[in-house]
Amino acid sequence: MNTETIDHSTLARLVGNGSVNSTNIVAKPGGWSIEIQHGREKCLLTAQRSGQVRLFKRLETLVTYLQGLGIRQFNVDATGYDPLQLKTYARPDRSEALKQAHEAAAYEEWFKRQVQISIDDPRPSVSDEDARRIFAAKRDALRQRGH
Repeated sequence: MNTETIDHSTLARLVGNGSVNSTNIVAKPGGWSIEIQHGREKCLLTAQRSGQVRLFKRLETLVTYLQGLGIRQFNVDATGYDPLQLKTYARPDRSEALKQAHEAAAYEEWFKRQVQISIDDPRPSVSDEDARRIFAAKRDALRQRGH
């Protein structure tokens, strides 16, 4: 019997066409995994983005997931369960994304303040039309000096 991996969409398709013979929840260090038996194949559910075996930190979350797929009966293998080993998931990619989001939000606030300071500036301003006219005159004067 081979152990393969499947993702959520494949599991949903197998459940939908009645191909799942049995479902096992297996305790692993850091959480619970799902083993699906269909035909002669035993498959482990993988996370869609990482492709790694998906671990559910909480058994309640896993049960809700399986019920959402239509799997209401399953076996639980708690052999590898260690209540003292609660793995916290380090997500350096998410940490970096949040850092960038905070930096972008801080920049946006700074930019808005700069725009408002400019709008509130009491010094006289020159309209775009006037500025274009003034610089056109300066360009003409420079051209005439060059001849």
